[in-house]
Amino acid sequence: MGRLNRTAPATRYVLKDDGTFSVDRRADALTAEEPLEIRLDGQTVTTTMRTPGHDIELAHGFLHAEGLIKSAAEISTARYCAGATGPDGANTYNVLDLTRAVPETAHPSPPGSVLPLFEKAAPLRLTVTNSACGVCGSASIDSIMGKVSRPIPPTALTPEQALELPSRLRDHQVIFKKTGGIHAAAVFEPGGELLVAREDIGRHNAVDKVVGHLLMNGGLEPPAPGLPGRTLVVSSRASFELVQKAVLAGFSALVAVSAPSSLAVDLAKESGLTLVAFARERRFNLYSGQLAQ
Repeated sequence: MGRLNRTAPATRYVLKDDGTFSVDRRADALTAEEPLEIRLDGQTVTTTMRTPGHDIELAHGFLHAEGLIKSAAEISTARYCAGATGPDGANTYNVLDLTRAVPETAHPSPPGSVLPLFEKAAPLRLTVTNSACGVCGSASIDSIMGKVSRPIPPTALTPEQALELPSRLRDHQVIFKKTGGIHAAAVFEPGGELLVAREDIGRHNAVDKVVGHLLMNGGLEPPAPGLPGRTLVVSSRASFELVQKAVLAGFSALVAVSAPSSLAVDLAKESGLTLVAFARERRFNLYSGQLAQ
């Protein structure tokens, strides 16, 4: 597996007050970007460009967002493919194969029969994902809402937190401070406590990593009825796919530092997700829901 970042020579030009340029040649830090092929029961589900690290969390989060799993208990093993080697013969750690667990059944199969993994398993979508756009051909809002099994919990997000949480996310962007070229996502408790933060060159991957972490650690259980839910914070714009992932994970609010898309706002309103965008410096815009006071 590659490093999280590497260096490359670069020539830096800086325009000075007198109209001339200062020229400085130095090593510049670059964010690592490598493909990850995610397989489920031996079948390729997607290939995404990602920053190596927390790959198993990423895979769990992606499969959850695609509706292929609902809990980490549905996955029995996750292994890097031993045959995925580079030119030097070393394992690239870029092919991850997950195996679904055999669910318990109230009607045991007769001896000698083959037990299906899932009687109505969701069909695998064979797609190629690029880290900028996420999975193309996303389902409609009606289709997404059909997957939501419970109402979005109320939010405890205050105006002060809407400005504070992105700043706290930046404190955990270790690779960004070195390279300036990586996204991040974090999940906060209603009281503002940080649960998990992850970085990745793709904003969708960063969200999949935090959702996968919670899924693998029993952290996606909904709060008791009437109690506030958690807030997802991203260092990017609020796209439809990110709102989709927030809704399916049961978060009560999404805070983004850049602009939302029209479809993202529509889905947030339809689902009841509180959506804050342009949260930077001393301002933000509220597009859906209400903030706590």
